[in-house]
Amino acid sequence: MRTAFFISDGTGITAETLGHSLLTQFPELKARQVRIPFVDDLDKALDCARQIREAAQRDGLRPIVFSTLVNPETVAGLRQADALFIDLFEQFIGPLEAELSMRSNHAVGRFHGIAESSDYKARIEAINFAMAHDDGVSSDGELADADVILVGVSRSGKTPTSLYLAMQFGVKAANYPLIPEDFQRNKLPGELHKYRSKLFGLTISPERLSQIRQERRANSRYAALDNCVYEIDAAQKLMRRENIPWLDSTTKSIEEISATIMQAIRLDKPAY
Repeated sequence: MRTAFFISDGTGITAETLGHSLLTQFPELKARQVRIPFVDDLDKALDCARQIREAAQRDGLRPIVFSTLVNPETVAGLRQADALFIDLFEQFIGPLEAELSMRSNHAVGRFHGIAESSDYKARIEAINFAMAHDDGVSSDGELADADVILVGVSRSGKTPTSLYLAMQFGVKAANYPLIPEDFQRNKLPGELHKYRSKLFGLTISPERLSQIRQERRANSRYAALDNCVYEIDAAQKLMRRENIPWLDSTTKSIEEISATIMQAIRLDKPAY
């Protein structure tokens, strides 16, 4: 067991995201992961160095430290510990300065003030939209404001995908469950027809769906495997007939699902 630290003068999300991406390239590595955000002065950096030394003594191995600190004083304090330091900003700032022929301002905590930006406000609005339009709770007029409308059987991943699209990309995502009544009518709910170009479907393996539903309603008809097989088959036939693009969420992460949706519906929105 080796300890991996994600250390930042901000929230630590950048260090953790990039660090995780690198660590996944070593599937046999067993790492205890520690995120330490808001390391914005020397005392905090020295405390981090102490924690790194303690981890090295406990593990008998040098810790791995992913850092996005920009202040030279805090960087120097952090490096008083013995570890493999991967300074993510250092890797990129230098080449950018050389290419752009200008110096970085090395400002600490660039996330401050983000709440006043239009991008941030758009993202909050998208999150509120996703929560207000979950599980078919939408009026006809409100759906006109959606960037995408996810359809699929209950528990196929529509809600977490809607929220991720909102939080990561500022996408206004509504979602509609396909229910047995839709399959009996053999057509989409009426209000969705005029928004066909915004529809994207999610499906899932019947076995996985049954497992998820058992956790919600154990030993119910809703969770029975034969019912899940029926619903999945009927939903896929409906989506094929209506020419709705869809994907199988069984083995895909929320990130993969969301990236596929963004590409499929050609939404050009930056990740935050």
